[in-house]
Amino acid sequence: MKFDLCSFSGQKIYPGHGRTMVKADGKTFKFLSSKTQRCHDLKRNPRKVKWTVLYRRKYRKGIVEEVAKKRSKKTTKFQRAVVGASLNDILAKRNQKPEVRKAQRDQAVRAAKDSKKKTQVKKAASKDAKPKAAKPAGNKNVQKSAPRVGGKR
Repeated sequence: MKFDLCSFSGQKIYPGHGRTMVKADGKTFKFLSSKTQRCHDLKRNPRKVKWTVLYRRKYRKGIVEEVAKKRSKKTTKFQRAVVGASLNDILAKRNQKPEVRKAQRDQAVRAAKDSKKKTQVKKAASKDAKPKAAKPAGNKNVQKSAPRVGGKR
């Protein structure tokens, strides 16, 4: 079965339906109904009339298949080196046995405690060694400098 398309709305015109208009210059227009012919005669733009096929194509109405085709990109994990250690160092530490890692951690804690004790001993020794120096007795009624004259710099 052969069908034509409406010149204004773009809808199918089945045999025995619609009307044909032929202009003086020989152009033929096929319309589905008097409604579409009237809109054409009033020189309406079919892309701005909501019930036409051209409008629905322009604003992507009724397209369901394309939504299913869209796929989101999977995020890929990528390991980078940290400022203090290279990637090989990080992977080597990760593959260490827990006992070895615990022993290293305990050793680092002990070293930190020892260094802290040494600094505390040094501070205590320096406080005992230096007696406070006596300030020279001076005149307490010394005038301070004159106030500044002028605005902001």
